[in-house]
Amino acid sequence: MQDTFNIQGYLIQLNTYINGLCKGKEPWEIILITFLTTFLIYFVNRFISNFLDDGITATFWYYFRKVPFIKQTVEKKIKSTTDEIEKELLKGMENKIFLQSLPKKSWNMNEILKEIDNYISFGKFSWNDGYVSGTFYPGNDETLEDLMQQVYRKTAYTNPLHTDVFPGIRIMEAEIVHIVSALFNAPEGIGTVTTGGTESIFLVCKAYRDYARNEKGIKEPNMVIPVTAHAAFDKAAQLLKIRVKHVKHDPDTMKVNIRAMRKAIDGNTCMLVGSAPAFPHGCIDDIEEIGKLGQKYDIPVHVDCCLGGFLVPFMRKAGFQLPPFDFSVKGVTSISCDTHKVLQLFYTSIRCIDIINFQSQLIGLEVFMEHQIFQRYVEATKKIISATRYIEKGLKEIDGIFVFGQPNVSVIAIGSNHFDVYRLSSALTEKGWNLNLLQFPSGFHICVTMQHTYPGIADKFLSHVRECTAEILKDPVSRTTGTAAIYGMAQQIPDRSLVAEIVWAYLDACYSIKKNEPLQNGTIEERKS
Repeated sequence: MQDTFNIQGYLIQLNTYINGLCKGKEPWEIILITFLTTFLIYFVNRFISNFLDDGITATFWYYFRKVPFIKQTVEKKIKSTTDEIEKELLKGMENKIFLQSLPKKSWNMNEILKEIDNYISFGKFSWNDGYVSGTFYPGNDETLEDLMQQVYRKTAYTNPLHTDVFPGIRIMEAEIVHIVSALFNAPEGIGTVTTGGTESIFLVCKAYRDYARNEKGIKEPNMVIPVTAHAAFDKAAQLLKIRVKHVKHDPDTMKVNIRAMRKAIDGNTCMLVGSAPAFPHGCIDDIEEIGKLGQKYDIPVHVDCCLGGFLVPFMRKAGFQLPPFDFSVKGVTSISCDTHKVLQLFYTSIRCIDIINFQSQLIGLEVFMEHQIFQRYVEATKKIISATRYIEKGLKEIDGIFVFGQPNVSVIAIGSNHFDVYRLSSALTEKGWNLNLLQFPSGFHICVTMQHTYPGIADKFLSHVRECTAEILKDPVSRTTGTAAIYGMAQQIPDRSLVAEIVWAYLDACYSIKKNEPLQNGTIEERKS
């Protein structure tokens, strides 16, 4: 009773105080003051959330780098880094002569084909022999290669933009959308074929941004995504003016932390993201829990299945356990899938597909499963996942390294608590392997494809990892050199704008060719070293 009396007393005092502030003021003055105060609070809140999070740090480093000594040191380091990157990219091509203008003399067909062979010879990694992570997926199938060439010959001049002129191409695309939709348990074929995973992610981000604006009145949308989500989400957010909220992952499972994701959601969240699997470590996020969040807060959920491609829909039939990830999960409203990953039948036609469905439900695949082609994909999946499990088991038996999380599909990430893991990736590069470097935490991964299922390839990789690791452990404190060292250095730089400059240096180096005397007659012979 006493507490109630005290509360009432406080309310009476507050009421008297506020009335005192308004005493002697016209109604329009009170309204104006209220409006200006609300306006001020709104922009102060925006300043705190947008500027103080990143702006103070960025501003500090901006002016810090203006100090003459610091500026000279940074420019010198950027120059040496650029030179190192360019040297690495042009390694093995030092004596090549590159075109810098149109040849004065036309080349005949034989010369052009010979020149194509010359360009292909520039590569130093044996991708067709399984020495490359991901990149090439169909396998060394000569029949398929011949089919691809024939299909391209027949369709090279078609243009899918002109559906009235080439209706058959439109029908092909529509059929592909329906087939893939069925594989991912979508109730109907609603989607589009894209040029790749990045475009697919861009489109779904735009769809949810527009949906948030038009249907929910959200003017400043944000997306909540795992820190392990593909970089395409950040690219899309930058271009589409969507704020990104990165959510940390569990250090043991490498899956997104659901509790942290829940806390990141607010009234402006336009989409939630989960990966199946995530690019860095090959682990599938808890899509069911993300779906529950989507349902609870009425937010669309996108599953990035680009890396899972044409493996995850067949894994259960191939005898492997897999957590729920598709439209059978309540709350999932869209999925992006790279059909060029392992999908052999349509490899010449498409790169990626984006399936959007705002009201998902389960449908049967019985009819499709009866087809012989379905079994072919199951067998290919079984080979790839079996090879992945075999490599994972072998890696876990090697002292000095560890496997990140619990890989679900075809990607295995490697780290070390005993030495600079980039030394291992560099050593494997010297032995001919091309692997994917990772940051936060440091590591690298191998994406297993059909190439790695051929006899001896998996054992050769394990043998080289075992050999290189043993050698490194003899002197575990040394650091790596070369481009791997640059990659490792980048994650230690607190000024992220400097990292952006290193990225620009890499892009510049990609377009760099050695300056040489222009060709006189433009013949192939003049390009020989």
